[in-house]
Amino acid sequence: MTPHNEAKIGDYAEAVLLPGDPLRAKWIAETFFEDPRQVNGIRNCLGFTGRYKGKPVSVQATGMGQPSLSIYVHELIDIYGAKVLVRVGTCGGISDKVRLKDIVLAEAATTDSAMDSETFGAFRFAPSANFGLLRDAANRADAAGLSWRAGGIVSTDTFYLPENAYDPLTAHGILAIDMETAALYTLAARFGVRALTLCAVSDDLLTGEKMAPSDRQSSLTELATLALDVAVGA
Repeated sequence: MTPHNEAKIGDYAEAVLLPGDPLRAKWIAETFFEDPRQVNGIRNCLGFTGRYKGKPVSVQATGMGQPSLSIYVHELIDIYGAKVLVRVGTCGGISDKVRLKDIVLAEAATTDSAMDSETFGAFRFAPSANFGLLRDAANRADAAGLSWRAGGIVSTDTFYLPENAYDPLTAHGILAIDMETAALYTLAARFGVRALTLCAVSDDLLTGEKMAPSDRQSSLTELATLALDVAVGA
């Protein structure tokens, strides 16, 4: 147990999905898991463990932003023995190469966060996805006929930024924005585990379009299925 997690050692599977929203974690467990059981409820940051296609798997909400995710991911790896971590969520598109409902496979993550500035000193560490998970996700997305794009993502600590703030990133090929992936990939590199972010584009920040509630649900169903198949290697 930790100040943030009441689960006992062994309560989490080695493969863990990481949505930000606790209710999304609950939805994933209730929709896709066989025999789901809640293992964490502290601060309502819900965690569940069950089986998917007969294989053990867990889902743990991380909250919003890199500091919050870092607490849960650090503990999942260092205390509970997680080996494969797949972030499953939504993102904002900042490139004309992605459209609403597209799935972004985050190859690497830029960030404006100073969380690890003392760790790397003069260097600007470029955290990236595990290539095996990335390749598997791309192959599975193709086989399922999903609309997807692999590329860079930016993880920001600031939700509301001035108009055109992302222009330099768009000009350099960054596809989308979230608030967690850079921290996830940095911790995965630090601990030598595998991680991947899969996000559905829910908002197009170039055109102002937003995904309708009905589309959001269907897209998240496809996204969760893909994430689970990748996480457990089903």
